[in-house]
Amino acid sequence: MIIKITKKTAGSRLDKFLAGADSIWGKIQPSRSQIQKMIEQDMVKINGLPELSHYSLRPGDIINLQKKLSKKNQPDKKVEIKNALGHKIEIIDETSEFLVINKPAGLIVHGTAGYTLADWLITKYPRIKKVGDSADRPGIVHRLDKEVSGLMVIAKTQDSFDNLKKQFQSRTITKEYTALVHGKIQREAGLIDFPIKRSSEGYKMAAIPSTVKGEPATTGRLAETEFRIITRLVNYTLLKVKIKTGRTHQIRVHLAAYDHPVVGDKIYGTARTKKQDKKLGLNRIFLIADHLNFTDLAGEQKDFRAGLTEELENLLKIVK
Repeated sequence: MIIKITKKTAGSRLDKFLAGADSIWGKIQPSRSQIQKMIEQDMVKINGLPELSHYSLRPGDIINLQKKLSKKNQPDKKVEIKNALGHKIEIIDETSEFLVINKPAGLIVHGTAGYTLADWLITKYPRIKKVGDSADRPGIVHRLDKEVSGLMVIAKTQDSFDNLKKQFQSRTITKEYTALVHGKIQREAGLIDFPIKRSSEGYKMAAIPSTVKGEPATTGRLAETEFRIITRLVNYTLLKVKIKTGRTHQIRVHLAAYDHPVVGDKIYGTARTKKQDKKLGLNRIFLIADHLNFTDLAGEQKDFRAGLTEELENLLKIVK
């Protein structure tokens, strides 16, 4: 089905628009949650390209809606589970209230695109289904990009979930990353504070100038990323990165806007850096969440650290 967006219907979120468009569904009206899953499965495209649920519709946009998946395009759950077994999820620590894991690169945290961390959690901890704000994200209070590996804390009880969620909202949880970026950064440390908003391309984010003609920017969301140098190489820089806010793709967007894209980043890298990445043969992004600090229900500080994966360690031996 093809739907053209007019000036009258523009401005709505994609998922909200489809959920409210009774005339296009006939007798069976899907829920908003079901529509979001359809969007995640690329059953909904804007101008021929996949978009996210919160994409803001514009006049002239063409929505191509596939109401049913063909048998050819339906996911094979057995294959998904078999592929998931290749993702080793290391349990770093476990108590009655939380679980700390080392998420491997290549594993999606939640959603419907293949086997996810949420699927693994429900299988291993069935009771966790009732923990959290959504059954689609059982016990999950934060996330890492599919291509990023590292430490995550998962709540096993609702009290723990509420406690951790409050800490994330108040930004009292420490989250640090190690990143290898292109180019040599001259400053020993710095703060990147470009506001971030959804890119016009829809599937990625964009950093915008913090001031426009001397005045503070009125668009975009506040985002702050701190970095310090670990090692300078000839063509690369190894960084320790700490985020004060948790925007989508924040570290990747900020470092790209700083003219030092993360190695292996196929979305925010430049034509030149993507060419260099191809030569390195890295099948993931060089970004790992390796330090996590939070407070448990008893008020005790919990501090966890993780090392680089073997793949990333080996890469550091060959880059210059």
